[in-house]
Amino acid sequence: MFGELRINNIMSLTVIDFFCGAGGFSEGFRQMGFEIKYGFDHWKPAVETYNHNFNLECEVKNILDFKSSIEEIENLPNTDVIIGSPPCVSFSSSNKSGNADKSLGVELTETFLKIIAVKKHQPNSILKAWFMENVVNSKRYLQTAYTFKDLGLTDWANKNRISPLKIAIDLYENTSVINSADYGSFQARKRVISGEIIKKGKLIIPKTTHSEDGLGGKQKYLTIGKMKENFPHPFTKKSNNSISDPQYQLQIPQNQLTDHFYDTGIYKVEWKFSKYWKTNHPFMGKMSFPENKNKPSRTITATKIANSRESIIYKSEIKRIGDGEYRLPTVREASIIMGFPITYQFLGSDNNKWRLVGNAVCCSVSRAFAKIVLDEFRLTFPNNYVLNYNPKTDGIINLNNYELKTFDKPPVKNKGSRFRRHAIKDGNLTVTLSNYDIEKNPKTSEGKWFTSIQYGTGKGFPIQKVNDKYYQNLEKIIIEYKGGKEFLKYINNGFSERIGNANELQELYELQKSNTKYTEPTELVDLVQELIGKLDIENIEVEQKEIKVFEHKDKVPVKQFFALYAINKITTIANNN
Repeated sequence: MFGELRINNIMSLTVIDFFCGAGGFSEGFRQMGFEIKYGFDHWKPAVETYNHNFNLECEVKNILDFKSSIEEIENLPNTDVIIGSPPCVSFSSSNKSGNADKSLGVELTETFLKIIAVKKHQPNSILKAWFMENVVNSKRYLQTAYTFKDLGLTDWANKNRISPLKIAIDLYENTSVINSADYGSFQARKRVISGEIIKKGKLIIPKTTHSEDGLGGKQKYLTIGKMKENFPHPFTKKSNNSISDPQYQLQIPQNQLTDHFYDTGIYKVEWKFSKYWKTNHPFMGKMSFPENKNKPSRTITATKIANSRESIIYKSEIKRIGDGEYRLPTVREASIIMGFPITYQFLGSDNNKWRLVGNAVCCSVSRAFAKIVLDEFRLTFPNNYVLNYNPKTDGIINLNNYELKTFDKPPVKNKGSRFRRHAIKDGNLTVTLSNYDIEKNPKTSEGKWFTSIQYGTGKGFPIQKVNDKYYQNLEKIIIEYKGGKEFLKYINNGFSERIGNANELQELYELQKSNTKYTEPTELVDLVQELIGKLDIENIEVEQKEIKVFEHKDKVPVKQFFALYAINKITTIANNN
């Protein structure tokens, strides 16, 4: 039995949620006293999670079913508010570097807008407001306005004595980008919100309540550190102690808290990869590693992954070196960051729970828009948030095991996996070691290794290929600078002997580890970076006069000459052994 806080003497507005997922959008509205009537989603774990938390009996359904059936749309329950968050995966900049097919995302979004148009313009409509949430990039692929004809509603419009050319949905004036951190979320999550308060014909953006500096009567941003300070870490021993929700007036016994007391430690090869791309990316900004506890969390993603630039990584509370030294958030930590109460439950496996949480709408954002609706219709706010005070754990796969992880299955790369890594980044200038021709960009490794210089990333930026044995031309340059002799001595005595042939380097990369004889290529590049950092090399740019090594630059940081020497030495030995 849910322990719901009931609101007396308050008119309950009704809500229907499309692409409901785990229910984050609905949860914010429920907390403000709205009655959640129904949620639609095509993914079974999402529908099961939604039903579990809202005590409903919704069925799995593809939203595209409404595209060709006006009758189905008209038969939908009439509610005061319609909300929806079309799947963002095709619009996301992280999906195939922003080059994913957008057609499905557009089709789903336009089907949702079609539903809105019918419910808004139908005779005796009771619709008071609608809201749609998506990733910022989605804005580029949608029209600024949709006529009834655009939405496939020509016949319906004619039937209802409306011109098919009349604008049914206006997004131009009714779309804005918001940041969840501005509304009291533990997360800085930028999203596009479109919608409308029907009687005013426009979207009203809630006033922000938080800011980075906390000035102007606002509260300071909620930070990762604040969340973790007010919540037990995953390695806490079993007990019946009471646990407080970091956001809500909720307390439950520790033994009722699900999906938190388990080891999310990650392998060294994973966190090293993540660290490299966070702190040393060739063209994107530098990111903190591990996460900066004095700032809101970065965006929670739907994929549980450790070896990417977008991974959210914490220092482990267990003192380990290498494997397990760092960890991912637990599902419960991620759900708190998204604004879910600690009593909220997620059904399915570990990966399903991650997807449910990461795809959700931040509850603080949906709650802010729910307040706007209440305010616009001069309805009373509830004295307290409507919450489930007692977790309903029947049928839940609880991830808690209170055990330390055994690191006995290290990740490996697929056969023929591509490798690309640079030691130093100066602006967009990098000297890169790769096992494929970056300019030709084949899908797999090519059985040899390449030295190249990149002067930027993407179309229009030159790539300079550097032949093997070119390093010999650099010795007289390097030796002129402070630290040069020590660098050459290290590279040519000890370092070079740790370089295997092309096939051996590839095998070590796929295994993700060095052996007693040869060093894995990732570690080789890391060693070059560490060596250049340790030596007292002058941090200056040199003007290329006699020999123009870097063909597309006049002035080059002296450290890049050192990097080029070492990287080219690696490819020369690998390809000629």
